[in-house]
Amino acid sequence: MPPSNTQPEYSKLAEIYDGIMEDVDYEVWADFIDDIIQVHHSRTTSILELACGTGSLALSLDELECYEILGTDKSPAMIAQAKKKASEIGSSVRFEQMDFLEINLDRKFDVAVSIFDSINYLHRSKDVQVLLKQVEDVLNSNGLFIFDFTTPKNSVKAIQYLNNEEGYTSDNYRFFRKSSYNPSKQIHYNNFKIEKLDRDQETVLKSYTENHSQRIYTLKEMLDIIDSSNFKILAKYEGFDFIDASEESLRITMVLTCPTTMS
Repeated sequence: MPPSNTQPEYSKLAEIYDGIMEDVDYEVWADFIDDIIQVHHSRTTSILELACGTGSLALSLDELECYEILGTDKSPAMIAQAKKKASEIGSSVRFEQMDFLEINLDRKFDVAVSIFDSINYLHRSKDVQVLLKQVEDVLNSNGLFIFDFTTPKNSVKAIQYLNNEEGYTSDNYRFFRKSSYNPSKQIHYNNFKIEKLDRDQETVLKSYTENHSQRIYTLKEMLDIIDSSNFKILAKYEGFDFIDASEESLRITMVLTCPTTMS
């Protein structure tokens, strides 16, 4: 068996990401985000997605409304996959490589979105504060920032089905996932082994590993971080419902707005 080659986060994984996430219903997720926008900022015309991955949410949103959408992600491999998908379906969504801690754009948006606990990749409160300031600077007055994060209760539950996960993709890749949670450090680890197989899926041609870690925030911790920013909280929703989130929630979607005094 070939030696395993450790890769940066979301580099080799980008090639099989959609296969790993095939059970995620991005259309339902897009409907939920669109519903939030219609409730809190119905005049929205432009959306900036941060940490867009392979573009599944942005492309699903594009099918719902006439939004002008720019999807961005730090990983060039993920953006390459997103551009390929957009080209295949003739979508007008634009994709651009960009770190959401260093947003460099010459325009503003009505809404910024970041889903699937991308913010959990920020391990320090001050990094989340940097992100909030970066987003504030690219939102129009009264614009929205919609993001979600997962909680410790979610991690405890998730390792029951994520740990020792194994699967195959249509292009002859096999993956294994080890998932664990350290409650004292509030860090969730996902370690992937990715194997490229021959056509018969019997021989391993190449082997890769990617190691991912996320800081898992409590609701109180996230509220304290937001409180130190210039954003105002419009809502905090549990899961994919318009139910007020609590410390018992597994996934929480925050809806923030810029002050009316911002230009």
